[in-house]
Amino acid sequence: MKSLLTARNITLAAVGLTLIGGAVVAQTQPLPAIQWDVRRLDNLDRNVRRLERALLQRNNQVGEPMLVESDPELIALQGRVQQMDRRLQDMEATVQRVNGDLERLTFQLDESDRDNAALRQRLTDADGRIQRMERAAAEQQRAAEAAAEEAARGPRSPTGNAVSDLAAARALTEPAAQRAALEAVANNWPDTPSGKEAVWRVGDIIRAGGDQAGAVQQYATALSGWPTLPWAGEVTLKLARGLNATNRNPQACAALGEYARRYEATSTPALRAIAAETRTRAACR
Repeated sequence: MKSLLTARNITLAAVGLTLIGGAVVAQTQPLPAIQWDVRRLDNLDRNVRRLERALLQRNNQVGEPMLVESDPELIALQGRVQQMDRRLQDMEATVQRVNGDLERLTFQLDESDRDNAALRQRLTDADGRIQRMERAAAEQQRAAEAAAEEAARGPRSPTGNAVSDLAAARALTEPAAQRAALEAVANNWPDTPSGKEAVWRVGDIIRAGGDQAGAVQQYATALSGWPTLPWAGEVTLKLARGLNATNRNPQACAALGEYARRYEATSTPALRAIAAETRTRAACR
C-alpha cells in the first residue's frame, strides 16, 4: 500500500500525539504562536529533511515508496524570505549610493568652504584698499578746500601790493633770496605787470647762473600775449639771444621778427643795435 504523508502531517502528528506505554494521549494545551525568522525557518527545513530521510529509509526497508509534498505554508514563507532578501539587497545598494552621494557632497562642501574663505579674504583686502582710498580722497578734499579758502583770502604778500612787493624783491642783493621773493610776487600777482616783470627778472637770475635754457623759458612766459609794457622790447631781445645761445636760430629769428614788428619803433638805439647784432649771429634773412 502506498503511504502519502506530507511534512505538515508528520510534524503535527509528532507534536500532537505522545506515545506513552502504548497509549495515545491527546495534547489539549494550545501551542504558543511561533515568531518566524530565518533561523527558525532554517531549523524547520533541517528537521523536515531529517524526517524525509527517516521515512525514506523506513519505506525502503519495508518496500513501500513514499511521496513527500512540500508544505505550501513553508513555500510561502520561503518566498517571503527571498523577497525580503531582495529588498534588503536593494536597500543595501541604495544605502551605498546614498553614502557615495554624501561623500561627494561633503567634498563639495569642503571645497565651498575653502572658496568662501578665499572670497572673504579678498573682500577684506578690497575693503581695506577702499578705506585707504577714501581716506586719501578725504585728505585731498580737505587740502583742496584749504587751498580754495586761501585763494579766497587773496595772495599773501609782504606789503599787500604788487608794486611794493616787486620793489622789495628787487632791493634784495642775495640771488637766492631775491629769486624766492620774485617767484612769490609772480605767484601772488600773476596777472599784473609786476607779476610778469617778476617772471623775467627770475630769468635774469637763472641766466646769470649759467642756465640759458631755463632763462629762455622764463622770458617766453613773461612775453605771453606780447605785452606792451616798457620792458617788453628788451625782454624780447633777451629771448632771441637766449635762443641763439641754445642753437635754436629759427626761433631766435622769429623772436627778432616780433621785436621788429612790435617794439623796434619805440626802442632805444642801444636795443636796436643789440637786435642787429643778434640777427647777424643767428644768420637771419
